[in-house]
Amino acid sequence: MKFRTDKDSLGPVKIPYNAFYGPFTGRAIKQYNVTGQKSHKNLISSFVMIKRSAAVANMKTKTINRKQGTAIVNACDKILAGKYQDQFVVDMINSGAGTAFNMNVNEVIANVALKVLGKKQGQYQFIHPNDHVNMSQSSNDTYPTAMHMSILFSLKELVPVIDKLITALDKKAKKFSKYKKIGRTHLMDALPVTLGSEFTAYVTSLSIARDQIISSQKQLQSIALGGTAVGTGANTPKGYRKDVIVELGKISKLQLQPQKDMQYALQSKFPVTNTSSALKNFAIELGKISNDIRLMASGPVAGISEIGIPTVHAGSSIMPGKVNPSLAECMNMICFSVIGNDTAVSFAAQAGQFELNVMLPGMLKSVLDSTDMLTNFLPIFSKNLIDGLTANQSKLRENIENSPVIVTLLAPKIGYLKSAELFKESLKTGKTIRELVISKKLLTNKEVNSLLG
Repeated sequence: MKFRTDKDSLGPVKIPYNAFYGPFTGRAIKQYNVTGQKSHKNLISSFVMIKRSAAVANMKTKTINRKQGTAIVNACDKILAGKYQDQFVVDMINSGAGTAFNMNVNEVIANVALKVLGKKQGQYQFIHPNDHVNMSQSSNDTYPTAMHMSILFSLKELVPVIDKLITALDKKAKKFSKYKKIGRTHLMDALPVTLGSEFTAYVTSLSIARDQIISSQKQLQSIALGGTAVGTGANTPKGYRKDVIVELGKISKLQLQPQKDMQYALQSKFPVTNTSSALKNFAIELGKISNDIRLMASGPVAGISEIGIPTVHAGSSIMPGKVNPSLAECMNMICFSVIGNDTAVSFAAQAGQFELNVMLPGMLKSVLDSTDMLTNFLPIFSKNLIDGLTANQSKLRENIENSPVIVTLLAPKIGYLKSAELFKESLKTGKTIRELVISKKLLTNKEVNSLLG
């Protein structure tokens, strides 16, 4: 492989000749071999939009000359159009505060801008990663801003698929609305409900959780950009912060605004933990629903078998014909991962010290992993599982008729003690409550039908 020699403040570094990254990145990729995951597409886009907006703002304040600023803008436009994506090579978890990734972005943009000007990669005397691309910025304000943007972009992708899942569940709730079934508390028989009302409750829980995710976006719209190193705005020209955030809002199409307290924006990661918590709460509700589906579908002979699940693939490599609730099981595993990611975010958020939280890359990876898993799998879960659920009507009726717990509905007429006696007798003899009540002439058949519904 052919190499060129780039120089940074620590000295010369050998870089692959055609690479558009530079010396800082060359050093970083030797240190941060962590996840094997390159940086997220939304993080790359967010950072490049920030650099483009900074160049525009710096030209407006006459901090950078028009030739250099325009070259940086043109370089960013090429990257945002999909070029040079393979040059963002720093691991998703990297140095504290994400400095390594910020410099990866600075170097790629600088070298692409040099190409725009007809120069060679590494000729940083014309456009420098720090002096020009990173002008009026710090990793400490750009990475938190890119975090917020990345999550907002990811939520734009996630919320519509959540809506589709809620719609799918709502359709089932309506379809199952007349199917009575035995309720269960403590995993034991309880008073009857309808299969539809169970699914309506799922719709309610996920709708509430969805609304919390949407609500969390508001705090993410307030950004740290312009705070530079410690939230004081050092090394920024007058008017820069307003200009850069207005420009960033235009190009990102996000409703961004300056966080009034810039030191808070660097110190605290509350907006991120708030969103992560909302994702966790959604996962908790979704995991419970997945468990219910698995239990209701259990069988088909020795389990509950109240609902049927669609076959998506063979359930066993050894037992022919076996069908498993594989998609619900996969969803459970995703929900466990989202909950674990929130724990990682929580620890990282409280690990900040004084003017800066440096655990940003780990926090962001956790949140984006959660949104990606949900965004990728929810459409499959909705279409291939929820849409195909069927009700086993005969089993539902049989369970209600055979369960002695329905004596509860007769208790107001025959009394608690007599009801308890009937319950025990039903279990001992195998006779239904209906049979016992009528045979003992405690109630007429018409009265039983009226009370049992």
